[in-house]
Amino acid sequence: MDAKERGIELINSMLPVSRESLEKLGRYEALVRKWQPAQNLVAPKTLDEIWVRHIADSVQIYAAYPQARHWIDLGSGAGFPGLVTAILLADTGEDYSVHMIESNGRKGAFLKTVARELGLNVVVHGDRIESVLKDWSGPVDAFSARALASLDKLCSFVHPHICETCVGVFHKGRDFDRELREASVSWNIDLVQQVSRTDPEARIVILRRLSPKNA
Repeated sequence: MDAKERGIELINSMLPVSRESLEKLGRYEALVRKWQPAQNLVAPKTLDEIWVRHIADSVQIYAAYPQARHWIDLGSGAGFPGLVTAILLADTGEDYSVHMIESNGRKGAFLKTVARELGLNVVVHGDRIESVLKDWSGPVDAFSARALASLDKLCSFVHPHICETCVGVFHKGRDFDRELREASVSWNIDLVQQVSRTDPEARIVILRRLSPKNA
């Protein structure tokens, strides 16, 4: 079984994915490979494992909170997980949106290209996260982020928006317990954590309630 087959098998073990969505994920992979030499979108050593290390890893975000229809992806980079989430949402036939915040102009251009070629309802914001979220008034059910910042920093980005109808769904690595201790100094945090399906030492964290301790 090659890396793509392993990735698809892992994806299908998390949630049912249509042939059309798998075809779009394949087209997305091809675009990553096309742009990689100029943009260095992903770590070169992970490119051969893209279906496991990036695509299946990103599917976990949507699978952890599939009821969300309106997402904001923080520090989108190459589009993992935001573009993967948009591909899966497009398959539901329901109204959806994915707003992607990426201040790097070249990476933003890549995100817009993928969204256009795959017909995704994606809006790319080429600004800092704080600036985009400061006056945010649009619908948002969930935030996502992958390999972006510490839990404490992520809390500072999203805390005005986290409530009963909006959560944060974040990839966290092997240092998550330390990050949680550090963030708990400043924040009252209610979260659930799931073991990552691609790395048993990593976590998918669903942030359900959040408030500053000095409020």
